[in-house]
This record gives sequence, C-alpha cells and structure tokens, in this order.
Amino acid sequence: MLIDALRDDFVFGSKGVKFMPYTTYLVEKGSSHSFVAEAKPPTVTMPRIKALMTGGLPGFIDVVRNLNSPALLEDNVITRAKAAGKRIIFYGDETWVKLFPKHFVEYDGTTSFFVSDYTEVDDNVTRHLDKVLKRRDWDVLILHYLGLDHIGHVSGPNSPLVGRKLSEMDSVLMKIHTSLLSEERETLLPNLLVLCGDHGMSEAGGHGASSVEEVNTALILISSAFERKPGDIRHPKYIQQTDLAATLSIGLGLPIPKSSIGSLIFPVVEGKPMREQLRFLHLNTVQLSKLLQENVPSYEKEPGFEQFKVSERLHGNWIRLYLEENNSEVLSNLGSKVRRQYLEALRTLSLSLSRQAAQYDIYSMAVGAVLVLEVLALLLPSLPRALTGKAELDVPLLSPASSLLFYLLLLALAALHVAVCTSTDSPCYLCSLPWLTAGGVLVLVSTLLCAVVSALAELLASGKRLRKNPPQSSSGWSGLDLLISLGTVGHALSLGASSFVEQEHQTWYFLVNTLCLALCHETYRHCFLGHDCARQRCPHAGEEFDWVAVAPQAKSTGPDVWELDRASKHPSPLEALRGPERWMVLVSPWVILTCCRLLRSLNQTGVQWAHRPDLGHWLTSSDHKAELSVLAAVSLIMIFVLVQKRCSLASKVAMAFGLLGIYCYRVAVGNLLFPWQQNNKGISKGITEARFVYVFVLGVLFTGTKDLLKSQIPATDFAVKTVGLWEIHSGFVLLAALLLRPHRLPVLVLGLAIQAVMARFVWTPLRHDAAQVAAMHYWFGQAFFYFQGNSNSIATVDISAGFVGLDAYAEVPAVLLTTLATYTGPVLWASHLLNFLTSEAGSGSALSHACFCYALICSLPVSAYIILVTSLRYHLFIWSVFSPKLLYEGMHLLITAAVCVFFTAMDQTNAKS
Repeated sequence: MLIDALRDDFVFGSKGVKFMPYTTYLVEKGSSHSFVAEAKPPTVTMPRIKALMTGGLPGFIDVVRNLNSPALLEDNVITRAKAAGKRIIFYGDETWVKLFPKHFVEYDGTTSFFVSDYTEVDDNVTRHLDKVLKRRDWDVLILHYLGLDHIGHVSGPNSPLVGRKLSEMDSVLMKIHTSLLSEERETLLPNLLVLCGDHGMSEAGGHGASSVEEVNTALILISSAFERKPGDIRHPKYIQQTDLAATLSIGLGLPIPKSSIGSLIFPVVEGKPMREQLRFLHLNTVQLSKLLQENVPSYEKEPGFEQFKVSERLHGNWIRLYLEENNSEVLSNLGSKVRRQYLEALRTLSLSLSRQAAQYDIYSMAVGAVLVLEVLALLLPSLPRALTGKAELDVPLLSPASSLLFYLLLLALAALHVAVCTSTDSPCYLCSLPWLTAGGVLVLVSTLLCAVVSALAELLASGKRLRKNPPQSSSGWSGLDLLISLGTVGHALSLGASSFVEQEHQTWYFLVNTLCLALCHETYRHCFLGHDCARQRCPHAGEEFDWVAVAPQAKSTGPDVWELDRASKHPSPLEALRGPERWMVLVSPWVILTCCRLLRSLNQTGVQWAHRPDLGHWLTSSDHKAELSVLAAVSLIMIFVLVQKRCSLASKVAMAFGLLGIYCYRVAVGNLLFPWQQNNKGISKGITEARFVYVFVLGVLFTGTKDLLKSQIPATDFAVKTVGLWEIHSGFVLLAALLLRPHRLPVLVLGLAIQAVMARFVWTPLRHDAAQVAAMHYWFGQAFFYFQGNSNSIATVDISAGFVGLDAYAEVPAVLLTTLATYTGPVLWASHLLNFLTSEAGSGSALSHACFCYALICSLPVSAYIILVTSLRYHLFIWSVFSPKLLYEGMHLLITAAVCVFFTAMDQTNAKS
C-alpha cells in the first residue's frame, strides 16, 4: 500500500497519533517493523517507483519522463515475480501500468497529474478492495493512493484536508490488515503488508528536491511473522529506500535485481535461524559484489569487496562447524561475528555503489559540449557590438564549408565516430542514431568549428587594422554598460558553486538593487550637472537608435505613453520635465528599491531560509483569511488601474469582469471570503468560475490580435498597433492573476507598477539605448521569478496552477499553464519590453537590437552552465542542485526563443510599415 507523499512525521509524529490511531497501534505494539526510508532526489513519483522496485538510483532525466513514463527495461522485482508465476493485481497511479505493461493480471489505473482531485482518485482504488480481498487468486496486490499528494500540491501539508485523508488511509489499512489476519487463521501462512510512501512533501506542499521533509518517508512492514514480546519498544530506524527491493526479493524467494544497490533490511529476518540469516546476507553481498565488479575496474581494492571476501571465508568456517556440531557457544559466537561482518560489508558495498551508480554517455555529452562551446565562441565577439548599438553577428558559413579544413575535420570526426561506436560496450545515444542523422551532427560540428576559426581570424585582422589606423574618436562604455556586462558575467561564474545555485535569488536581488543605485547616480548626474554630463554619458551618440524627447501632456493615454517629437533629438529629455515630474524622476529609483524590499519579505525562497516565516505564510494561514481577502481585492483593483488605460473599451470591460471572476474563483476554492461570508461553506473546484475568466482572457487576446492584424493595413494609424500589443500584454496579465495564488498577487501589482515607473521616469528621460533596456528587462524578469516564491528546486513548482478550470487531465493545457505560472515574471517583463520599444515610433531597428541583446544575455549564462554541469557530473550535489537548475535554464531558454521569434515577427511588420 503506497500512499503518495507520505511524509515520515505524518505517521510517526503528532498527526499520526491523532489521525492514524490503528497504524500508530501497529507501530507501537503490533507485529511490525517501522522505518524512516530516505529517498534520493529527484523526489518525484516515477523515479521513486523505479527505486523501490529496482533498488537502483534513477537518473535526473526521469523528472521529464515522469510526465509520460516509458516501460521499465531494468531488472526489477515486478518482472522477477511475474517470471516466477506470481499473479499480481494493481490499482492506483497509472504510472505503474506504463512502467510495467502486461505484468498485471488485473489493473485499474488512475491519472496522477490531475491534482485538483483528491477524492475520486482514491475512491477508484478503494472500491475494488472488498471484492479483491475476498478472492484467493492473487499473490501480490499493489495499491497506490494519490489523494494525499494532491492535497499537498493544492493546499500544503498544514491543510485540514490532510488530517481527513490520513484518517481515510488509516481505515483502508485497518480493512486490509483485518482481512489478512482472518485469512491467516484458515491458511496458517503469514502475509506481508507493506505501508510506504514514495517521497515526502515540502512545507509548501511540493516535492522533487532534497529537503528533509521531501526525502524522509514512512515505511512499515506488518506481518504476524514479526513476533513482538510485551514491552518490546521498536523505534523507527533509518534506512535507504532502495533497501526495499532486496528485502522484497528475498521475502518472495526471488533473485535480487541486478542493478540494486540496496541492503537487506535485517530486522525483517532477525527472527529466523542463524543459518537462514547468513544465507540471506550472503545472497545480498554476492549480488552487490558482482555489481561492483561491473562498475569499478579496480574493484579488488575497494574496502567493501575486501570485507565481502573476509565474510565469505568466515561463513565457510561457520558452515563446517555447523555440520560438525549444531549447538555450541562457539558456533553461536562465530555466527554473530559472521553476521556483523556481512552487515558491515553490505553497508560499505552499498555506499560505494551509490557513489558509482551514475553512468554517463561521455561521447554524446562531449559532442554536445563542443557544439555549445562553438556557439559560445561565436557569441562572445558580438558582445561589444551589442552594447554599442550594432545588432550584428556575422557568421560566415559558406566559405568555411567549402574549405580544406572543413573536409579534414569531417573526415577525422567520422573516423572517431566509427571507432567509438564499434568499440564501446555501454549504451551511447549518438551511436544509436541513424548514420544520416549522426553525419548531420558531425557536419554541423565541423562547419561551426571552421566558422569559429574564420571569425577569430577576421577579429584579429580587424584589430591589426585598428592599431595601424586608429579612429579619430573612440567611444567608451558607460558605467551602466560595465555594470550590466560584469553583472551578467559574474552571475554566470557564480553558478559554478552549489551554494550560489541554491541561493541564486540573493544574486539577482543584489544585482537589481545595485542597478537601482546606479540609475539613481545617473539620474542625479543628469539633473544636477546639466547637459554636458549627458553628452559625456552617452558614448553612443550618432547611432541609428536615438530616444526621442518627451513632452508629457494631459491627454496621455497611459503611464508609459508619450507624445513623440522627432525634431527634438539632441536636447536631454530631462530638460522637458518640470515640477512634480522632475521630482518623480529623482525619486523613482528609491521607489523601485522600496518595492523590491517589500517583495523580498513576501516570499522566502532558496534553501537555507525557505522554512522561515514570511508575509506569505502569515497571509495563507487560516486565521488571516479576511486579511488575505482584502489584500487580494485591492491587488485586483490595482491590476485593473495599471493596465486598463491603454486598452480599448471592450478590453477594459473584459478585464473588469475577468478580475471579478478571479476573486469569485478563489472564493469558490476556499482561498478567500466574500464580505458577507463568515467561513468557507460549500468549497468546490471552481471550474465554472475559472472557465468564466478564461473566456475574458481569450476575449482580450482576440481583441489585441485583431488590432495587430488591422495595423498591417498601410493607412491604419500606428497607435492601433501599440494598443493591440498592450492588449495582448494585458491578456497575459489577466491569465497570470488567475494562475497565481492569492498571496502572490501583490508581486504582480508591484511588477506592473515598477514597469510603469521605469518606462516613464527612467528609460526615456535618461535616453537608454535598446541594449540597456533589454538587459534591465532581463534582470528584473529574473528577479521577479524569485519574488514569486520560485527557486532552483523542483519542489517550488506550483503544479496546481496547471489544472485551474480543468475537470480532467489534459497534458498540453496543464503543461502550458504550469509553465506560464512558473515563469510569469520573465514572460511579463519580456512582453513589456516589446510594448515599450514598439511604442517608440522613431526607434528604427530597436526591436531587432533588443531581440539580439536579450538572446545574447540569456544564452551566455546557459551555455556556460551546460559546460559547467558536464564537468561537474561527479559532484556531490549534481542531482540535488545542479541538475534542477539545468532543467530551469532549459525551459527559460525555450521561452527566450519564443520571445525572440515574436520580436522578429514584429520587427518584420515594422519594416513593412
């Protein structure tokens, strides 16, 4: 009986005593052995099932495979049991059916990803129990209950629903146990009932990382064979989750799976005669020693292997003594010594194998790393051009592809590929590809390498020409350019340390705060030192991208819309500001700093301080639901105020009704209260209310798209295009407000406010170019990713957002909604960048420039990190720290690619206009 997300303290702590009395009785006084089983990251369901059944350590790629599990080909307990003629029945999470197709004589799978359902998903398992427990035509029965995990994702571990679900599971366990006891009275043969969890649950309700709450799970083995004397107190012992596979195999009389690194849970066989104990331990050590020989070339020097050989010799001596005389004190003492030696050998062998368990496809990884390095080498020379207004990356491909060097390289790589693929015994992804596909990869590697050589040669030649004929006037970098460059490079370098990855939010908070202080310094220089300083500060004067002067007027249509005066290019925009607006320019950096400090207090994130109380914890407690309701209502009103001014009348109406629907949805699911409500009665899934909001989201997006299409007509006013883009941005804001939890709505409000302040009082008055504006949008997007409460741990992904408004599991909408909810900050800041640059009618190639810089500033850290992770593949924290970060960076890169495609499309429409 596997209860998904059964944390150890749910059974052995105060919750277990209160809500699981029968289980507590079995733990304290019944015929049972209880353990705290430690799971290894990633703590998600499919890898944990693999670990339980194979005894091995799954790879991190299983996090992705968890979405659609392939059949398990490794040796495992289920396959061994089926081969031995065992009849297996399964009810529960359909992941088992996908992992073990055609293994069950009867099964009924339930969808595991529809986290809004925590009732029917368990009822569909329990409804089979009465019938199947009366039958005697099965050997193994597996039940996988998902409700507790779903409650954690939606409401967290402190929800009152957790207690009710634990009580329900306790009743199920009692029904199964009493049925087995009644059967044993007739057959006189003991059964084994295993109660376990696959992983735990973080304090936020998620899982996937390596915190204590996520890795420690309850494991109870219940059987009448485990005799307990009166007064025998058995405290839960700590074991590895992988130990269960070896224990079940020995208990069922099956061979231990070949890839298992687990040890026999010795208390299970402690009551057996010494001869059987030693036989079981010998079987386990032989299996581990064979696995060690396969994975470690110098296995004979391993301490565990030496201990195993000593144990075997002692065991042989014990057998000879046993055959001579059955009962003597010498025999008993020697048996105890052999047992201790075996247990020590098991512990050492298991530890050695767990360190060696990761097998890497070095050849494929090396080819991938070379490709990334080649692209990185092409991007780096373009960095100075990006910061000086030239959005150019000249990659000569035709000439290198026809050079002698290209053909020599291709021939050498093809020979290397054939040699590797014909000599290796381990599986290799690149070697498994069709020859045509693999040949295309080799052609790409050769072409890019020749292009890098050609680009570097051109760079050196141009450097020599510049030294011979130095330009009359050279423009240097501004202080802001240096800050952006050093901050981006410094952030990329910091990812080489696990602590900096775990606490990456601190890096971005520091960079954003430093950026605000730099902007404050720049603003005061402009305001108090005058126009001469502005000329010194702007080294890119004469570029094709110049900001236009600002002439604020009363008829302005929004907080960041201006009347553009193309004739006034040279005077500083600050000279056009008078009175309150000039003061707003001076205080705007401090306003932004204050907002960022408030956002830091709202959601604690990272690893070291994530457990500490914050405003979010205070607001989400049941005692402060009224305060949360007021805050959510005010936040929704502010969202409407900040986005509605630039929308058409139809979009304004849709936004108003949509935001009202969001409040109604949160009331329906029990997060908020109406003013006339005293408590939440009749809590529902809010499907109707959420779909009501989706209608208005689609309406706003449709209106914006219609305006964009209309703007392609030559005679159409340019304002139609800016309104259309802003309406699409507003549609994303409305969707984000629906998906974010109520206590995170202030993050959305303050994000919109900072965008408005910076657009009106920072970027235009200070005449920042497209590269600087794009870099600032990227930095703030990254900071807001963490302001939302996200981290580089998979446990902070809010899966429940993917099922808002869904009454059944639909993979594509669920993945898209979860991704948008997770990356709300970067997506909305990228969308605002597009709106801001498009609204500048005289910006020329600003969009292509910004697109290039945005892609560059995102690609450099990701490229460096891929190389870094490849080199750190044997690091202690490769699975718990570096691999989740790589997954996040991969998703962020996909989003950046989508943003750049949209930017390019808008740039093409600008060119046509």
